[in-house]
Amino acid sequence: MSEVLISPSILSADFAALGQAVADVDAAGADMIHVDVMDGHYVPNITIGPAVVKALRPHSSKPFDVHLMIAPADPFIDAFVEAGADFLSIHPDAGPHVHRSLQAIRARGAKPGLVLNPGTPAATIEPVIDLLDLVLVMSVNPGFGGQSFIDSQLRKIEALRKMIDQTGRDIVLEVDGGVNPQTAPLCISAGASALVAGSAVFKGAGSLSENIAALRADPIRAAV
Repeated sequence: MSEVLISPSILSADFAALGQAVADVDAAGADMIHVDVMDGHYVPNITIGPAVVKALRPHSSKPFDVHLMIAPADPFIDAFVEAGADFLSIHPDAGPHVHRSLQAIRARGAKPGLVLNPGTPAATIEPVIDLLDLVLVMSVNPGFGGQSFIDSQLRKIEALRKMIDQTGRDIVLEVDGGVNPQTAPLCISAGASALVAGSAVFKGAGSLSENIAALRADPIRAAV
């Protein structure tokens, strides 16, 4: 597998200087910029909307990896794509017709992603896998940053890796939640190709570049 992609979550950045935070992690070696969108309805928190994404877009040329924790998601697809989302990921229960929603994301010019919560089985992606460019495994329950990694999700990552490999397509398998230098190698060993990290990047012990580099650890270091 090629080097794992790191997508720092700006949920853990300084919201008073969000544009600078995006520019800083870009310069520090981030591969994507992860944007968590929460509506206070699908998840018990409220973050940002399309206007903020649009304002942040000039601060980085890296892909914007936008995770919609909102329901319904369909009415906001156009706005987030127009604001600059490159990957746009939704939850399968964020609307009545997930297949149609994924089609709409691609039709608008973004790359569709599907998000699996800890209680959502890997098999959920099977009917729509041909429409996906990204699968996001939540290794915490969505809604808040700083939570602890749920170990049972490693088996799900392994199952998804097999399913993706069988398609022969280059679908990003991303993990979000409790990702740090200790859990990152476990995710990579299980088959993840991208990692989302907020606290570990923005609030880690080293510089931003050091914290990002620490997440790219060789999987053989991990104790399985």
